[in-house]
Amino acid sequence: MNKNELYETLEKLTSIVSPSGHEDEIRNTIIELLKPYADELWVDSLGNIIAVKKGSSEGRLMIAAHMDEIGLMINHITKTGFLKFTPIGGWNSVILPGQRVLIKTKRGEYVRGVIGMKPPHIMKPEEAKQAPQIGDLFIDIGASSREEVGKLGVTIGSVAVIERSIAKLSGDVVTGRAFDDKVGVAVLIEAFKNLEKPKVDVYAVATVMEEVGLKGARVAAYSITPYVGLALDVTIAADVPGVDESKQITKLGKGPAIKVMDGRSGSGLIAHPAIKNTLIQLAEQHNIPYQLEVLTGGTTDATIIQLTKEGVPTGALSIPTRYIHSPVEVLNLEDALNTAKLTKLFAEHIDIEWINKYLKRKIK
Repeated sequence: MNKNELYETLEKLTSIVSPSGHEDEIRNTIIELLKPYADELWVDSLGNIIAVKKGSSEGRLMIAAHMDEIGLMINHITKTGFLKFTPIGGWNSVILPGQRVLIKTKRGEYVRGVIGMKPPHIMKPEEAKQAPQIGDLFIDIGASSREEVGKLGVTIGSVAVIERSIAKLSGDVVTGRAFDDKVGVAVLIEAFKNLEKPKVDVYAVATVMEEVGLKGARVAAYSITPYVGLALDVTIAADVPGVDESKQITKLGKGPAIKVMDGRSGSGLIAHPAIKNTLIQLAEQHNIPYQLEVLTGGTTDATIIQLTKEGVPTGALSIPTRYIHSPVEVLNLEDALNTAKLTKLFAEHIDIEWINKYLKRKIK
């Protein structure tokens, strides 16, 4: 596996605008990246990409990573040409003022804008002390009327994302927007293309609309009916000043995080013990550094895969990432590469005997 190729894939994916429900452009790119390595490949009715590499015996493994990102949707245009918006997915409104955005027009072109708010110089003292709310913000595209906005192709329902390109920091550390979860997709592609002689059929699934309710994974898992599920996503790396070590969740550069539990009080995924333990054993056998992840908020596609039909034993691997859901997410490429290696090892390791021994036990 190649770190430079992984970076190039991540750079390509993060340059594409793909807020939840609007994944058309990135879908075409991912299809081209997966197609040479798939025995079968299709797009389902909701827009998920499903690529299959056939195994030598019975069994189906679904590996999912979501291709959508959080974004904004225009919900009102003022008479003077300013755009009001509502979030697509989870935003912290504090980081939005002053950001530059790309708005997709009805012609499929892009219009730039900036997110503005009432100037602090004319705020009342009590206003200045409060964090801005989404309703206080607006997008300025330089238009002076509603009609001018319409001529540019921006309408109610147009979507936008923060405009920010990927950049290298020190060593293997990079920053950019929408690493959640385009790095998971990059890892999925890297693992899938290097997969050798799997014993079970491996379904690599790039899912839609994870950020707004795990929607794509729900229907993909229902159609595949996997024997085993694995999700690839980012997780919180809060290894920054001001955060007690006990609350840092994961750290950059310490390897992929093997999920133990997520969601509030375990309301998301509690990873199947056999999957978690096998990932640990494989990491230790192959000298891959790893962390154990107990995330007290947030979840991934794994949660909904686990609840499909009669139930799917499911686990998750996470790439530690700082400042998730911001335009300046930060990760270590070595962690991403090691996640791809561990994903490949797991996909090649499991077979029907392992499944029957650890996941589906007939007592009598």
